[in-house]
Amino acid sequence: MERHQISVVRTPLNSVVVQRRSKSKSYRQSYRSCLGAASRLGFTPALTAQRLNTSRRAPKSHDITEKVNPEQLALLMKTDWQLSYVTPLYQFRHTQLKSYSRQLSAFIAAQKQQGLAVEVDGFQSSFRVSFSVVQGMVETDDDAETVFIQIHSKPLFARQDEPQKSVWRGWLTCINGNPDYIRSLLKDFICLPLFGSSGPEGFTTLVKSWFQQTFDCCFGPLEISDTSLQWLVALWTNCHMESSIKHLKMIWTLPVVPPMQVTYTVNAQDAWELWSSVRKDRQEDDEGGEEMKDESMVDIEEVRRFTQRLKSHFYRHFRLDLSAGSLNQVSTALGSAKCNGRIKISNSKYMITTLTLLTECALLKMPI
Repeated sequence: MERHQISVVRTPLNSVVVQRRSKSKSYRQSYRSCLGAASRLGFTPALTAQRLNTSRRAPKSHDITEKVNPEQLALLMKTDWQLSYVTPLYQFRHTQLKSYSRQLSAFIAAQKQQGLAVEVDGFQSSFRVSFSVVQGMVETDDDAETVFIQIHSKPLFARQDEPQKSVWRGWLTCINGNPDYIRSLLKDFICLPLFGSSGPEGFTTLVKSWFQQTFDCCFGPLEISDTSLQWLVALWTNCHMESSIKHLKMIWTLPVVPPMQVTYTVNAQDAWELWSSVRKDRQEDDEGGEEMKDESMVDIEEVRRFTQRLKSHFYRHFRLDLSAGSLNQVSTALGSAKCNGRIKISNSKYMITTLTLLTECALLKMPI
């Protein structure tokens, strides 16, 4: 187990060095508007002009436990997380996590005195916060290490020696973040754009409020678009031969009155064969052209063809055109995702692929 503790905790510095400005005039102001955020961080055309990537590497089975402690990894697995995006954190340091634990604990206690703290049924009203680093959850030198946060409390009738239990969890991460954007940030800003939370909404609100006050950042809801869900359908199906997806379940909403919800479940092998035929057709098309397609890459055209063939198959059987609606949810044995920003990762071997897509979504949602 000791081998998992080798990696060095790091807060990457950006390559662009700028002269530090007055805190009172710039950095310590709150991000209360898109314009305010843009005025301090500067516009980043390389990012703001970008759309969701039109191609990405096909996922391969990856034993992440080779570099991430399995006990820490287990905390991220098989939990429903509500996603948000987070603008860059000002003067956040991975070496100060013990101090942040004390500060957030004190903040919650102060809110409790004002009657604003959250009460959790069956638990005491005193809470302890812990910050930790999920070492190894990075893919590039520009990625900052993932930070995991827990709020603990004791059951009301617990024995004195009984340990506290986690009543809320959250994490901030950046996996394969856009390097042009990260390097364009001022040197005191750290990019951890993807935030996941699980537990009482009141705690989520308190944690976000503390981060906003302490690190001059802002949070916003991160919905998962129809296109991003289609990407997950294709990428997860692509994993079937290495790790069985067991089923492909999609939920579509059709714009009728009242709205109609359609649950569409496809046998895993059928989904794989359909996806394989799309990949084969694409390769044959490319052979007739001037450029050969990299077989390790998946592009948006393949994703669209796969989705369209799934819709056509459904139409042949039920005479219902899903093209008129939108994809709201997708689930396989590897995980599940909903358009409202809820995600569950059930297989760590493809966690990096999923978090890379979600990191990209978070960066593109930022008001800068």
